[in-house]
Amino acid sequence: MNAPRRRGPIARFFQGLWDAMNFTRRLVFNLVFFGLLLVFLGVLAAGDSARPLLARTTLVIAPEGRLVEQYSTDPVSRALERALGDDGTREVQLRDLLRALDAARGDKRIERVLLRSDKMSFSGYATIREVAAALAQLRAAGKQVVAFGENFDQNQYLLAAQADEVYLDPMGGLLLEGLGRYRQYYRQGLQDKLGVDVHLFRVGEYKSAAEPFVLDAASPAAKEADLYWMNDIWQRYLGDIARVRKLNPQQLAAGIDALPQGIAAAGGDLAQYALRQRLVDGLKTQEQVDTLLAERGVADADAEHGFREVSLEGYLKHIDRGLAAVDERPQVAVVVAEGEISGGEQPPGTIGGESTAQLLRSARDDDQVKAVVLRVNSPGGEVYASEQIRREVAALKDAGKPVVVSMGDLAASGGYWIAMDADRIYADPSTITGSIGIFGLLPTIPRTLDKLGVHTDGVGTTRFAGAFDITRPLDPQVGQVIQAVIDKGYRDFTTRVAKARGRSVSAIDAVGRGRVWTGAQARERGLVDAFGGVRAAVADAATRARLGKPGAYRVQYLEKAATPFERFFAKFAESGAARGLLRDSGLAQAWLARTLPQTAHDLRFLERALQPRPGTPVQALAYCFCGF
Repeated sequence: MNAPRRRGPIARFFQGLWDAMNFTRRLVFNLVFFGLLLVFLGVLAAGDSARPLLARTTLVIAPEGRLVEQYSTDPVSRALERALGDDGTREVQLRDLLRALDAARGDKRIERVLLRSDKMSFSGYATIREVAAALAQLRAAGKQVVAFGENFDQNQYLLAAQADEVYLDPMGGLLLEGLGRYRQYYRQGLQDKLGVDVHLFRVGEYKSAAEPFVLDAASPAAKEADLYWMNDIWQRYLGDIARVRKLNPQQLAAGIDALPQGIAAAGGDLAQYALRQRLVDGLKTQEQVDTLLAERGVADADAEHGFREVSLEGYLKHIDRGLAAVDERPQVAVVVAEGEISGGEQPPGTIGGESTAQLLRSARDDDQVKAVVLRVNSPGGEVYASEQIRREVAALKDAGKPVVVSMGDLAASGGYWIAMDADRIYADPSTITGSIGIFGLLPTIPRTLDKLGVHTDGVGTTRFAGAFDITRPLDPQVGQVIQAVIDKGYRDFTTRVAKARGRSVSAIDAVGRGRVWTGAQARERGLVDAFGGVRAAVADAATRARLGKPGAYRVQYLEKAATPFERFFAKFAESGAARGLLRDSGLAQAWLARTLPQTAHDLRFLERALQPRPGTPVQALAYCFCGF
């Protein structure tokens, strides 16, 4: 019998290399397989990890970040954010908070609410007042509301004050100081220092959005208009606080005027000062508040705060668990228009002329949708994009589907443009709206280039060839062309508002010209029909569509649907194992940093608006820098 032939050293080397590669391949495959298996098991565990909701539970509402109409990030980014414990950009949807409060009102398992508003970022007074109204209904149903904060600013306090009892940390502080709105002005820096000449074209002496680029301080007209609507909001703020705290507005105003003396009398102790002003009911640490709620409710050593509780997020899961997978009832569709209005397709948190119009079009084409609520929270933006959305509102009405607008904190300029054709417009008295006006900006930089020794020269076949080149001085006759375009935009705006509101063009011009109004002032001037939030708008839309009582129809928010992967990953990231894994993963943190959106500055919007477009010498803008 012949012995097996031995391979040579070279053959043995390559055979060993092949075996090593084969082993590595199998190892990687198995690791991936078991990794996916763990992910799958983690998802299954996450789905059943919620604790049962027991009687005498305290609902803990502690929103961190802004209250928004819709999320500005995708589900994967939000899931990663939660898993990594990054609360810097946290958002809470207003609709979720309202439906939790509505459900808790009739839920016998919810005994009381603990409200923590001290980590909430300010979104707007209309939003806070809508939540306050829901809290008032909860209290009227016999549910106790306790508020606690380590520190309150005056915006957070407006919500906290709605509680039956308000407690402040002894080392905390609370000051009411009034409303202020101050901006930076760039004329000297742009024109004198850099040599950039900014040419402003507008209609309306109150249209002050672009003043910072051409002035060194606010114009008298801008100050007059701003103080008018700000005083209205501030007096309402004082009235809201006085009513729930059983004080009077004059007493609150006097306390602010005597602020230095009052704080000195309290020995510089801001918490004691708040207590003496009767803004809070007591000074307690978080541990003392936890003990109080454990005594009033049910002590639970396994709970985070020592009493039987459920978070807002956890309670929403309990609510959603009872929803039917298929609901054949007729629908009132809610389309959210939040953020600046820009052309084309835009992500959530920004209004796109095409993307938002497409959502309205889908509501028109859906036979189950019988009425539409357009929830507007926008300072405006591009005129053409605003017109695209307005046309879809008109098309919905032509199709026999009622459209009701619900204004949020801000629905001004282009935000009013997209709202004006609705069957009915709802606003909070503290909503900021109006600003019916148009402007355009064109910077020219020949003096800037001259500082660098750079000059522009050449020839053209006509006197206007290259006339809109920003490296050349602006010809006055070209300025006349641009102003004519802006004038036409204003005529379009006022004419459409007059037709939609059943008024004369002159009457609309009298309340237009770029002037900003509160919701209360706008109603007095015929720009708004009624007071109320999104729930009032939904009820109105359902009535117009003859859908019957609330249980006979359902409310459906129309938004871009999440992909299967986004839904899967979001559910996985909610598991405890995933949170630990992602929090320790540098790769995951780098991924999160790339996926989270950048905060848009006002100047970035203007930069986009100044980009030249074919056939358009300058963009007509319906925009209002009128938020706080």
